[in-house]
Amino acid sequence: MKKIEAFIQPEQFENVKKELFAAEIFKMSVSHVRGCGQQMGYTESFRGQVVEINLLPKIKLEIAVNDNFVQPTIDAIIRGARTGNIGDGKIFVLDLPQCIRVRTGETGSAAIG
Repeated sequence: MKKIEAFIQPEQFENVKKELFAAEIFKMSVSHVRGCGQQMGYTESFRGQVVEINLLPKIKLEIAVNDNFVQPTIDAIIRGARTGNIGDGKIFVLDLPQCIRVRTGETGSAAIG
């Protein structure tokens, strides 16, 4: 079992979701987050003051998958999120030692679904 965390551009979320659904990955958690990476933000003038905007809006996807869905999930996220520009995002794959479905008490791969 793995947990996949992906940080993507907000405007690419619908494309990523469409690609995930096409790959039969339907379960995910989505959060609106702020962060910066290689693009390091930008400066803007606001009411006569120069303001440095270095924490940009991102979408964070968290997806728990069984081992046979790891690569299809990664591929779907890349297909949906890639624009070729700096700031397309990052994907992290983490080991998931345990999963428990609260409703039924199922554990492990059966709990992920």
